[in-house]
Amino acid sequence: MQLRTVKVTRYVTPLREGGSLPAIVEADDDGLYVLKFRGSGQGKKALIAELLGGEIGRVLGLRVPEIVFAELDPVLAMTEPDPEIQELMKASAGLNLALDYLPGSIMYDPALKPPDAGLASRIVWFDAFIANVDRTARNANMLLWHNEIWLIDHGASLYFHHNWTTFAENARNPFPMVKDHILRPFAENVSDADKELSGRLSKQKLSDIISLIPDAWLDEPEAEKAAYLDFFMQRLASPRDFVTEAAK
Repeated sequence: MQLRTVKVTRYVTPLREGGSLPAIVEADDDGLYVLKFRGSGQGKKALIAELLGGEIGRVLGLRVPEIVFAELDPVLAMTEPDPEIQELMKASAGLNLALDYLPGSIMYDPALKPPDAGLASRIVWFDAFIANVDRTARNANMLLWHNEIWLIDHGASLYFHHNWTTFAENARNPFPMVKDHILRPFAENVSDADKELSGRLSKQKLSDIISLIPDAWLDEPEAEKAAYLDFFMQRLASPRDFVTEAAK
C-alpha cells in the first residue's frame, strides 16, 4: 500500500475552518488539493488521525477523497500577504497531508437528502471504531458530490492518542460521544454493519495502513506504529462495546 506524493506549487486560498486553517493548493500534477498543515496548532497527530481514519474508511468501502503526501517548500510563503499564513507555511516545510479537492461539492445535510439506513449505520460504526468526535450536526464533515456522500476531515478522530500515556487503555472505550453523531438517528442497522465491516479489517490491512505513517511524524516509529496496531486490534476484539453504544 502506498500514497502518492505531490509537490505544492501554488497556495490558492485558505479554508478558515476550526483552528487548523487548511488551504486549497495546486500541486505539480495540476490537481487541486485540500492541504492539512503539519505545523498547525493540532500538530502531527491530527495528520496521523487524518491518514489512518481516511484509509480505514476506504478499506471499509466508504467514499473518502484520495489522500496524498504533499511536499511544501517554505519559499511559497513569500508570496502570501497574511502573516498568519506565512508562519504556518514556514512551520510546515516538508511533508504534509492533502486530500483531493472535490469541485462543486457541498456540505452534506441529511435534512436535504436523508441517508440510506445501511450507509448511515456503516458510517456510524466506522466513526465509533476510530473514535471520531467530529461528525456532528454542528459540523457534519461530509460532502455531497455527484449525489454521493463523501467523508472528509478525520483529524479529530483517535483523540485518545493525544494523551499517549493512556492511549492503550482506551482501546476498549465504548465511545459514548457517538450519541452526538449526525447520522445516528438514521443508523438503524449498526449491528448488521458490525458483522459486515469488522471482517474487512484484518490485522494485515490495518498494519499496511499504519505503515504509511512517515517515521518523521513519530518520536519512536517502531514502537508507536505497534501501539496503533494493538489499539485497533483490541478495539476489534469481541465484545465490541462501541457497537453496543452506537446501537442504543
